[in-house]
Amino acid sequence: MGKKEQSTFRILLFYKYVPIENHEEYTQKHLSFCQTLDVKGRILVAHEGINGTISGTYEQTEIYMAAMHMDLRFHDMDFKISPVNEHAFKKIFVRPKEEIVYLGLEEDINPAELTGKHLSPKKYYKALQEEEVIVLDARNDYEHKIGHFQGAICPPVKSFRDLPDWIRENLSDCKDKKILTYCTGGIRCEKLTGFMLREGFQDVSQLEGGIIKYSQDSRVKGELFEGKCYVFDERIVIPANRTGKESIISSCCYCQEKTAHYVDCTEPGCPEQFVCCEECEESLEGVCQDCRPPNYQSNYF
Repeated sequence: MGKKEQSTFRILLFYKYVPIENHEEYTQKHLSFCQTLDVKGRILVAHEGINGTISGTYEQTEIYMAAMHMDLRFHDMDFKISPVNEHAFKKIFVRPKEEIVYLGLEEDINPAELTGKHLSPKKYYKALQEEEVIVLDARNDYEHKIGHFQGAICPPVKSFRDLPDWIRENLSDCKDKKILTYCTGGIRCEKLTGFMLREGFQDVSQLEGGIIKYSQDSRVKGELFEGKCYVFDERIVIPANRTGKESIISSCCYCQEKTAHYVDCTEPGCPEQFVCCEECEESLEGVCQDCRPPNYQSNYF
């Protein structure tokens, strides 16, 4: 292995819905493995499967993928790989959960038994251009704000578990329409499309591999995606349209300058994350509008 490869970091995004017996015990063993390997990231383990994002060197990520593929439960697990210059996480967390993406339905969905059709990036690209198709963003509103597919519906929800109620209240008269769903890496759509089929929607599809795979696909290169893609690591925002037509659709909440720069509020105890240009971030020391100084003056308030 060359010196260049050893110094190169990668991010792996992955999930698999597959039964894991004694998932809490497996969680502890998997944490020990990750600590020994010295990868960083967040991995959730439930009785229904595994969902994770980790960063590491080329060698570390190769070992991790090989080890996972040696486990019969994960032998065919798809890894979405993104090259980066450094770790995208500070620590490694492996935690047991009730669901690997929490939807909280009274009657749970098993994607191995019920889920929407998987469309490759190329087929999804073609479907996006069909007439009367409904494109549904399965992410949260703050993710949609900085980037989405053209014409996509963005439910005004801040949590994935709020989507089912919104769909019942707003899309019940569209059950005979063709529905295209998408999310960042594909996992949220697995259960969401199953839920929609159970609710009586007749034609529901999902973007296989999510925005990440769609962006990386050499044939579509993110075409028809506007803005940037929100990710749950220290990068926060990454490019998604690689056709040379990349755009910025979000604006600084203070000065309205076009920017896709997301900021975590620096005020102690405030969980707010907001779009803010670097100049306003510096002048206001990274505080959100709710925490901004009372004497701050802006032409936009």
